[in-house]
Amino acid sequence: MRLRHIEVFNAVMLTGSVSAAARMINVTQPAVSRTLQHAELQLGFPLFQRVGGRLRPTVEAQTLYPHVERLFTQLDEVQRLSANLRAGRSQSELRVLTVLGLSYEVMPRAMRLFRQKHPSLVVHHQALHSPQIVSALVLQEADVGYVFSTLPHPALTHEQLGARYMVCVAPKGMLPARVVRSGQVGLNQLAGVPVLSLDSQDPLGMLLAHAVRDSETGLNVVMTVQTYHVALALAHHGVGVALVEACTAASADPARVDVLRLEPQIDVPVHVLRPLARPHSQTVRFFTRCMQQALQAVGVSPVN
Repeated sequence: MRLRHIEVFNAVMLTGSVSAAARMINVTQPAVSRTLQHAELQLGFPLFQRVGGRLRPTVEAQTLYPHVERLFTQLDEVQRLSANLRAGRSQSELRVLTVLGLSYEVMPRAMRLFRQKHPSLVVHHQALHSPQIVSALVLQEADVGYVFSTLPHPALTHEQLGARYMVCVAPKGMLPARVVRSGQVGLNQLAGVPVLSLDSQDPLGMLLAHAVRDSETGLNVVMTVQTYHVALALAHHGVGVALVEACTAASADPARVDVLRLEPQIDVPVHVLRPLARPHSQTVRFFTRCMQQALQAVGVSPVN
């Protein structure tokens, strides 16, 4: 299929008719019909059947379409990257991305420190999941991103900023008083309570899953979540004990939950990511120092 065939095929798949597809890509209906016929001739099989005045995709078309969707996603990324390169970067703005776990306590503290030196510079912040942050930085839609453990990307610089650890957030009365007084809890001591765990596809969820397997402990997982503050909120409402990282736990309400160190300790690295194609500006350096100070303020040890 040629690119023009793919464009018309995609438009018909999205709209369900030749006339709507023609309006979508700003061509005539006969042009859409001719392009479809030419594509089917080259492919050697029909793409659509006319049913009740609408075009119904054949099995072959439905098999092709996911690949076409991925192609259009890649084309959209090329257009976005081109636009970002053309627009350049304003010296009076800073675009920052953080994972959600760093957005509630760490990011606001860092911003307060940053504004003491740069009171007039506008900061655009988004809280995203790690894969979204990597994608946005690769497309140069942001200047810097802060994530937990993640795989290196050839288009990004990848530097460890600090180290954190996993904790257990337990609803009041769910764990024995002697365990709460000790300030720490072992994975084996959680075997009899409902556990709110992190999605195993999440970077922290993978670390936790490995630790659970190594300890040979069978946890009673009643729910998995991808967003750490959702786990914290569930613990606040007594659903179960939440296994999250320390900065999320900094938002815990001590009147409703107990926060205990998890044993064995599960260290969680914090990384700063930047596009390789962009210079490492003094503004980004300073904001990163502010993030590191904020991490320390919520009980995270910096890397020496």
